[in-house]
Amino acid sequence: SERQVSVEGVTHALEEPFLVIATQNPFEFEGTYPLPENQLDRFMMCLSMGYPDRATERQILRSHRHGSPIDELEPVVEREQIIDLMRAVQDVQMEDSIADYLLELVEQTRHHRELTLGVSTRGALTLSRAAQAMALVEGRDYVIPDDIKQVAIPVLAHRVVCRGVMREGDRQRTAQVLRALLDTTPVPT
Repeated sequence: SERQVSVEGVTHALEEPFLVIATQNPFEFEGTYPLPENQLDRFMMCLSMGYPDRATERQILRSHRHGSPIDELEPVVEREQIIDLMRAVQDVQMEDSIADYLLELVEQTRHHRELTLGVSTRGALTLSRAAQAMALVEGRDYVIPDDIKQVAIPVLAHRVVCRGVMREGDRQRTAQVLRALLDTTPVPT
């Protein structure tokens, strides 16, 4: 179940907000195995940070010389502020025409000739929530198609499977298919 963990057979409910940030090693690493699609579907977004530039990497090296910089981290936001923002996201409106646009994108993934697995209902819900969050970040209390377009690839690329792609880690081709769908799906006016 969600929002709880089990340790040695004892289940513990987790407080709000329930947030998990995970890292993923490249599949070329020994002992690294792809997650099943149903588990991947539970992650809101999949983002690639890439490599830092030289100056940033030098700073990372410097910060680790005398211990761990994690020991010196200070909170930048309070728990209640995060909960308030989560509630504010839920209040962002989405007109039916925008919801239909989102659902058309989702439906297109389910019938695309290059995809063997389309976006689930959970994925559609997640795309909707991410678009609401993007609208809030942009200072609006309503979703526009650009909000959906802006978050679609990070939200959807790990949820769909391209035909002939054997590794889950090959997101480049998946992103191309999604970009094509975003470019060709009519936007409501």
